Amino acid sequence: MKTQAEKAELLRALHHGPEILVLPNAWDSVSARIFEEAGFPAIATTSAGVANALGYPDGERIPAAEMLSAIARIAKCVRVPVTADLEAGYGDVAGATAGLVAAGGIGLNLEDGGGDPGLHVARIATARRVGLELGVNVVINARTDVYLDRTGFDPALRFEQSCERARAYIAAGADCIFVPGVTDEDTIRRFVEALRFPLNILAGAGTPPIPRLREIGVARVSVGSGLARAAMGLTRSIAQELKAGGSFETMLQFAIPHSLSRLFDKRV
Repeated sequence: MKTQAEKAELLRALHHGPEILVLPNAWDSVSARIFEEAGFPAIATTSAGVANALGYPDGERIPAAEMLSAIARIAKCVRVPVTADLEAGYGDVAGATAGLVAAGGIGLNLEDGGGDPGLHVARIATARRVGLELGVNVVINARTDVYLDRTGFDPALRFEQSCERARAYIAAGADCIFVPGVTDEDTIRRFVEALRFPLNILAGAGTPPIPRLREIGVARVSVGSGLARAAMGLTRSIAQELKAGGSFETMLQFAIPHSLSRLFDKRV
């Protein structure tokens, strides 16, 4: 079995391979094992999915210790590299990075929230330093949230500000740049051409399909909380069906067999 340091280098290399890196985002151990069994070479976590599953809203409302505990359970039950969404670092990037490594993770998302890019440069540098001190050169996916603010931005200015932030984050030690909120092909292509650096795109309504993203040079695509929300949506539909009509059809159609427990054989 690969060491954490080796897993980090594997994930880093997957950003530069001939194939686009497709990362499903797990929110608990069973979703992580399902993704691993499906053949994904690495797994990400979703901060929103984990937080919601544990009874918290998204947005750093979950205590860091609970988030890191969930990440540890996920990393323990899979063999592939696990990179975690650590939001903005929970006010202690050094502690969050150390906790990530202790949990078995080898990579992390860090978001700037659209705030001072200088602060985010410092967060990235801190995560890099702490990881190296602990013997794991963690894979840093630096997120800029300029495109998540839909008001008061000239499109050209939005793009230039995002690129300016991205270049600063690259200089600080990021391994990949994440620009959520960008879905149209022309803008995605412009980022690829302007940055010439691994780019992570968040799948959403209007996002080109994975083969097309690969063609235009995107290195990584993730689904964020999308899979977790889809699972929640299916659960709600089943609940409504049970309450309104007493039917079991949707539940029976989508239920995984009891043999699901085999996913955890010899994993702990």
